Amino acid sequence: MYTLSRLAWKKFPSASASPLVWKQQEQLKNVSLFRSLQSSANASLKEILGEKIQEMREEVQEVRHAVGSQVLGSCTVDQAYGGMRSVKSMTYETSLLDPNEGIRFRGYSIPECQKLLPGIKQGGEPLPESLLWLLLTGEIPSVQQVEALREELSSRANLPDHVKKTLNSVPISLHPMAQFSIGILTMQSDSVFAKEYARGAPKNKLWEYCLEDSLTLIARLPQVAAIVYRNTYHQGKQMEADLKLDMAARLTKLMGFQNPEFDELMRLYLTIHADHEGGNVSAHSVRLVGSALSDPYLAFSAGMNGLAGPLHGLANQNVLTWLLQVKEKLGGQSPTKENLTKICWETLNSGNVIPGFGHAVLRRTDPRYTCQREFALKHLPNDEIFQLVSLLYEVVPKVLAEQGKVSNPWPNVDAHSGTLLRYYGVKEMTFYTVLFGVSRALGTLSSLVWDRALGLPIERPKSVTTRWIKENMVQAQQKVSG
Repeated sequence: MYTLSRLAWKKFPSASASPLVWKQQEQLKNVSLFRSLQSSANASLKEILGEKIQEMREEVQEVRHAVGSQVLGSCTVDQAYGGMRSVKSMTYETSLLDPNEGIRFRGYSIPECQKLLPGIKQGGEPLPESLLWLLLTGEIPSVQQVEALREELSSRANLPDHVKKTLNSVPISLHPMAQFSIGILTMQSDSVFAKEYARGAPKNKLWEYCLEDSLTLIARLPQVAAIVYRNTYHQGKQMEADLKLDMAARLTKLMGFQNPEFDELMRLYLTIHADHEGGNVSAHSVRLVGSALSDPYLAFSAGMNGLAGPLHGLANQNVLTWLLQVKEKLGGQSPTKENLTKICWETLNSGNVIPGFGHAVLRRTDPRYTCQREFALKHLPNDEIFQLVSLLYEVVPKVLAEQGKVSNPWPNVDAHSGTLLRYYGVKEMTFYTVLFGVSRALGTLSSLVWDRALGLPIERPKSVTTRWIKENMVQAQQKVSG
């Protein structure tokens, strides 16, 4: 029988057992809602999830009984041809995008997560493990719970030899995302979900095995990503790292970096990129493939193949490429509002977009951009690329507003992330999407656990042909108007 180890069955250690320095108690001191925001320090992740799942199953039944026949949303012909954009057609519990406040993880905004989620040091960024707890349970974790989850993930982090051999045997000419996906698929032989399903596991228990696979997969992804990085860009020389480190610090050390400041950036990066509703390509791919009861390894690999597409996961790479082109066009001149305005108009008039600005839903500056800007102002205020980004923040929205083709001219998350990664030494832009993928595992796999917990069925929307539309809609409209 496969079971979760310490995390599932044992109580958590006391706060004094933690070697980490935490910010949460100080920031939440004297806050009356402190106890209600925190999960019980004596309950395990599996225990809390079990309670939450039962409550949510009952809540979903009540909602379906009350309004099950009501229309959630409609779809126009234009939307059917236009990527189903903005069509309300699914539920997704872990995050919701607010047009004014940006992404909310289980109801908490980015600034709230930065204040409430435990970090490695006073005033530091949230640990990705703390966000994982929040996404899975909907509750702000206690210090003890985050420490226990970090230990649990560390205990699962060792990569099997056959996965290392596979990654070391693929040609480095393969795109890093292709290598990353191969590594994920190679781990599928360890899937507890697949084994237990084959043994006839009851449907209401599948979430437990989905959780088991998801925790193992999340724990191993930093090493998979680092092997891809070292093989592709550093002659295959692998680095060592203490598996007891948090997943962000472990990732940077395995990549070959020894900068605590970069560790903090990676904690921020993994946190803010973790989830973005359920309709984007990577999140929906994980859900769609998982709905066939494919195990988490198969489902997450599918999501990463979608993330590799240039319209989804390459945005921060495209932004940095454009910034370097702008720097080259300046020809050694200092950037000013005047010369940057000219370059922006040249970009638009050539038929291209200014990458990193605008968003399909947001109507204000992306909070994920703002928190990265605050990080840069604190740690790299004199970096020339950051200064260029800062000046573009003042210039581009005015240019786009004057052009009148973009409803939201403000910067999004991608306008900043590449600049920060480059500053700390990750200059290999084709690798950026892999880091994005490590982060996105936190959200998509948490959601996948809930898909199995709620017993969501296989997805099977109805499709129609253009001929059907003409026969059933165009001709009907002509009869009415005639």
